[in-house]
Amino acid sequence: MPDVIFPGPEGRIEGRFAPAPKPRAPVAMILHPHPNAGGTMNDRIVQNLYKTFQRRGFATLRFNFRGVGKSQGTFDNGIGELSDAASALDWVQSFHAEASSTWIAGFGFGAWIGMQLLMRRPEIRGFISVAPPANMFDFSFLAPCPSSGIIIQGAEDEVATPLATQKLVDKLRTQKHITIHHDVIPRANHFFEHELDDLMKSVDNYLDMRLDPNSPIK
Repeated sequence: MPDVIFPGPEGRIEGRFAPAPKPRAPVAMILHPHPNAGGTMNDRIVQNLYKTFQRRGFATLRFNFRGVGKSQGTFDNGIGELSDAASALDWVQSFHAEASSTWIAGFGFGAWIGMQLLMRRPEIRGFISVAPPANMFDFSFLAPCPSSGIIIQGAEDEVATPLATQKLVDKLRTQKHITIHHDVIPRANHFFEHELDDLMKSVDNYLDMRLDPNSPIK
């Protein structure tokens, strides 16, 4: 997991990058929770997502948004952070222009940024959104959502409320040509404090299905 520094809109961005083991490998980028709530690329859910994609042979990047760790700049209420994510994806693609597919995964605030990036980058063909804060941020930009993916929610989430998440899922499921999976992890709070294994099992099961050459979802 080599440390990397690459240019972003406000200066350098700090990240961890696992290069692809073979040509045309897919790309995955992982986005961390809210910087003002202590979110960093070293969040344990972010790290587990990173390791999951790395284990599956993806070229995988996690990074710190502006103003976090060694990344330069200051928090920009999501606007600048979306620019950071776009720059980070550009950087990965500079090494992997021939990537077979691109995935985005995010937790909390990172899920919100990731789904905005999804709307702007047609090469993103799959997403994993963990505890997207649909009660705190506007997700109406997903009109229509261009890619299939999974939204994973803790049943006892006190931050990103299950009701708001269910409404987001229901809205996305009315759209044609995509498939939205939705897993609710029993007893889990926002941080999956005691249910991290259940969360990652949900992620693995979804990736098993999507990455199967015979999967009906492309």
